[in-house]
Amino acid sequence: MDLVALEEIRRLKARYLRCLDLKLWDEMAETLTADAHARYGTPSYGKPLTFESREAIVEFFRNAVGPGITTVHFAGQPEIDVDGDTATGTWLMRDKVIVPEHRVIIEGAAYYEDTYRRVDGVWLTASTQYDRLYETMMSMDDVPSLKLTANRWAS
Repeated sequence: MDLVALEEIRRLKARYLRCLDLKLWDEMAETLTADAHARYGTPSYGKPLTFESREAIVEFFRNAVGPGITTVHFAGQPEIDVDGDTATGTWLMRDKVIVPEHRVIIEGAAYYEDTYRRVDGVWLTASTQYDRLYETMMSMDDVPSLKLTANRWAS
């Protein structure tokens, strides 16, 4: 078992999610292969969203969760299998999306199914996908006592 590869892939997934939540788009791009593809199955968009390049994936996030929107993603319980310079991984993910402009909070969970490639000695995500286990949406107005007391992305 290649324990170094396992740890590098764990760190890669953590970096991808950190960059998503902190809106570090250039750094996020560095976690993906140039030909990366993604499929996000989320009811909020009606049908699964698919993207066929690193640029398309990053551009989607840049537009979908830009300024004013707060996201928090947690991934754990990884099951990673390494085979030379390729690997697969399954991760339980939970997330929360807060959109003050529309006064909505979205929460959900899914299992990411990823593939990875080692390129010039560095592990990168070649594909990532999920279908929601569940997703909830709530108006912030439904909880009269709810106050957003901090928002890094508020203008």
